[in-house]
Amino acid sequence: MSKVWQGHVIDGTRFVVPASGVTPRHVLCAVGVGLDPDVISRVVEEAGAGEFTLDEFQREPDARMREAFEAAVASRRITGVDEFGDDDWAAVDAHDSVAYVLSPPISQATGLDVSRRALAVTAALLANGATAVKNESSGVACGRERWLALASEAAAAETVDDLVGALVQAWVVPVIHDGEVYYSCGMHLLGEADVELAPRSTAAPEPEVLLEWVTTVEVAGYYLLTEQPDHGVQNGEGFRITPDASRWIMNRVECERFEDDDFFHNPYGYWRLTPAARGPQRQARLKRRNPRTTLGTRRKR
Repeated sequence: MSKVWQGHVIDGTRFVVPASGVTPRHVLCAVGVGLDPDVISRVVEEAGAGEFTLDEFQREPDARMREAFEAAVASRRITGVDEFGDDDWAAVDAHDSVAYVLSPPISQATGLDVSRRALAVTAALLANGATAVKNESSGVACGRERWLALASEAAAAETVDDLVGALVQAWVVPVIHDGEVYYSCGMHLLGEADVELAPRSTAAPEPEVLLEWVTTVEVAGYYLLTEQPDHGVQNGEGFRITPDASRWIMNRVECERFEDDDFFHNPYGYWRLTPAARGPQRQARLKRRNPRTTLGTRRKR
């Protein structure tokens, strides 16, 4: 049973003060051939509005890089949208230099803006010598063209829904199964708790039930980012994706899956969804959505 979240909710708002004091950041890993640290520093500062920095530069290939990119691509392989192709793998294998870029600290109020700028920085890296990029803070990697398309989508977004759509596709692993629960990873980079769904049984469900579960996790994430009320979600609220879908109860719990010093650690915790008992209870209101349902597997560090 997950530990009850230990932070403090600011009365009447959706904002919280985590007990851990951990502040999320994007850590981008970019590889290339003959990368110039002065050029990388300049473009990172320009694209990141002066708040992103080149944190570390390595002038030699890293033998672990292929395995690291394989794990990042595998985390969302089932989506089929990251578009990491033969040219991208060739770029990883041919690299002779590595740059690590650090974002400013991310708060709930700045999560969307910092994550939008992280996409702009990614695009700038790829336009100035980098040939492949992955995110150390949520364990994802896209192919070059996919990164550029998402950066353009985020830059052109005119609504919060449009921006969130691009950022979730860029930085979040929507659903992972650890053998017992289904959970997301990366929502801390957008200033929100992740979501985990704990069914009554760990037995393999029927395909239609599995589809409903993973869709519920993904839709709940979008709900937190775009539709939750100004006063926030309250423990004990009900949630379902359609009127005839399974009903779940939401309670915030601590992120015990990753240690405080793990890049994946979410200081805002998880909204844990457990099966609801029959009977009337308060339910989150949802707009109709057509989310991309995904299911990944989390690598161990």
